[in-house]
Amino acid sequence: MLNELGRQVGIEYDKTGIINIPQSKQLSQMTKDEKKYLIETVKKHTANQLKKEDMIDIYRQINNGDKEIQKIDISKPINSENTELQKKENQGGRRMGTKDGGKKPNPNDLNSFKGFFYYMIIILVMTVLLNGLVFPSALKSQVKEVGYNEFLTMVDNGQVAQVEKDDTNGEIVFITKDSNEKQQIYKTGLWDDPDLTERLYSKGVTFDKVIPRKESAIMAVFTNWILPFMIMIGLGQILSRSMAKRMGGNAMTFGKSNAKIYAESETGVTFADVAGEEEAKDALKEIVDFLHDPKKYSDIGATLPKGALLVGPPGTGKTLLAKAVAGEAHVPFFSISGSEFVEMFVGMGAAKVRDLFKQANEKAPCIVFIDEIDTIGKKRDGSGMGGNDEREQTLNQLLTEMDGFDGRKGVVILAATNRPETLDKALLRPGRFDRRIPVELPDLKGREAILRVHGKDVKMDESVDFNAIARATVGASGAELANIINEGALRAVRMGRRVVSQADLEESVETVIAGYQKKNASVSENERRIVAYHEIGHALVAACQSNSAPVHKITIIPRTSGALGYTMQVEDGERLLMSKEEALNKIATLTGGRAAEEFMFHSITTGASNDIEQATKLARAMVTRYGMSDQFGMVALETVTNQYLGGDTSLACSPETAKAIDDEVIATVKAQYEKAMGILRDHAAKLNELAGYLLEKETITGEEFMEILNR
Repeated sequence: MLNELGRQVGIEYDKTGIINIPQSKQLSQMTKDEKKYLIETVKKHTANQLKKEDMIDIYRQINNGDKEIQKIDISKPINSENTELQKKENQGGRRMGTKDGGKKPNPNDLNSFKGFFYYMIIILVMTVLLNGLVFPSALKSQVKEVGYNEFLTMVDNGQVAQVEKDDTNGEIVFITKDSNEKQQIYKTGLWDDPDLTERLYSKGVTFDKVIPRKESAIMAVFTNWILPFMIMIGLGQILSRSMAKRMGGNAMTFGKSNAKIYAESETGVTFADVAGEEEAKDALKEIVDFLHDPKKYSDIGATLPKGALLVGPPGTGKTLLAKAVAGEAHVPFFSISGSEFVEMFVGMGAAKVRDLFKQANEKAPCIVFIDEIDTIGKKRDGSGMGGNDEREQTLNQLLTEMDGFDGRKGVVILAATNRPETLDKALLRPGRFDRRIPVELPDLKGREAILRVHGKDVKMDESVDFNAIARATVGASGAELANIINEGALRAVRMGRRVVSQADLEESVETVIAGYQKKNASVSENERRIVAYHEIGHALVAACQSNSAPVHKITIIPRTSGALGYTMQVEDGERLLMSKEEALNKIATLTGGRAAEEFMFHSITTGASNDIEQATKLARAMVTRYGMSDQFGMVALETVTNQYLGGDTSLACSPETAKAIDDEVIATVKAQYEKAMGILRDHAAKLNELAGYLLEKETITGEEFMEILNR
């Protein structure tokens, strides 16, 4: 309205607002209501922008000699709500859906009102039925109606104990008692019988004339209407809560998303709280920058990515990254798990998706985070038979909603999964999830940074070396590293210290890897000797090979994981690749324990079961996946599924090829076993010396081991 009116009267604008209202014929032709509204509009749009004398001059131009308009106090706001022009604008605003058009009705409120209205109608109908049918029938059933002759017979038999004569209703009400003193109420009609009183008196019957009693109107309304009404409401509430508990939600809020909504200050997480995932942070910082300054991107024609999919192993910080994006962008954060869309009723999942996106559009700009999206985003069945129709409906609704909302509003969909290979292709296309951001296991630098982030709130000794802990935790996720810091703090408390030392963290690493120490485990002396030679066999074979990780620690203290001892090797730096020679040396190191048992005791035990499993797995991977086989070369004979969840493998070859693979795997492991046996024969003296030292100390460091080996 302001723009239209401005064009008519020649109002000039700049960045500060209204700068000039020239006198014109249109001004003189304006009505009083129009002039009043124009003055009010100018006051709104020039507040703190024009000098008072300039504003007075503009008012003078608008007044144009109109004495009534001149009487208006420009220091006070004009109440122009009732002017014809204001009414027109309000109507137009409501039609256009503008802010000035009034508050739009909330469909959820409307639905809630309708539900409550129908609920009250049902209760009212049930109350009427109770008063009209149930209550009268129940009261009536308490009094039996008999004939007058039967009444006289009962009197003569001495069954009647009390008689009441009701002249108002024209009936006789009497009470009988049986042999068990049980009472029963009867009634019969009045009869002209002058001898009745004498007959009743002779039988010892108590009788009296009933005085008509009228119930209070207030009590009648309360007992017949209000009380049943309240009882029905109470029963309805109890039933509703019972259904809610069984259904996992509120039965009266069908289709609500139940997403956790965090205000911009409630996530409490920023990018400073996320370490070890610099590449993922860089990819998400662009989204944050877009939410902060969308004009910079719209000027060049770029649009905000609708969605970003975070993929990676469990515990790498996918959820934490999503919260950090919301914390950095200072926008509301909707968090919901994929499993929350799965309900027992058909259609509830799709309804929850609709409600979630509706809320997101209302609170735009915002971030919607769907954790474990593979729950509802799995590939749809090609045959259409035997599939979960409810899950597919939910997925279809999700696809539709992601296509339907306007990305320019600033609604970003973040999702996390550790099974990206199971997601539907329609979900992954550009326009839905535009970006796929890997959140991998941290490298050496990342692990050290994560340890420092989690250690900043823990009292640490100045001598703590996070780099050493990071080198000892190859393949650990962020969650596991956080657990290591916490376990170290708990150990420090158990040991009676106020700060966490390096020994606490090293022990916590071993706790996470192998479990707690079994200090009171009953291990015979013979078994301790076997375990000692077994572990020294591992360490000796590893130390005598050139391409092998240095020995860090050897122990024969049993652990809760079932291990009777272990040998820890720690790389000096980060290793991303493994050569064929290194892989073969690792297999030889794994077989070193069993070789030491056979060499010293001429017997073998079950203690090498885990070593055998790892050696076989590595040898098979060399043949089927790494292309390190002379026979097969660079041919993939095995496929990996669920790479982020253990990496299950399945052979993709003929039975004949599978047999050839087995033969080569067996030959590879045997060759390295013989290699380990040869090393132990050449260093038999050191094997005995180191095993004796380990039996005495139970735990030795890598430095102690190398000192004895080299002297």
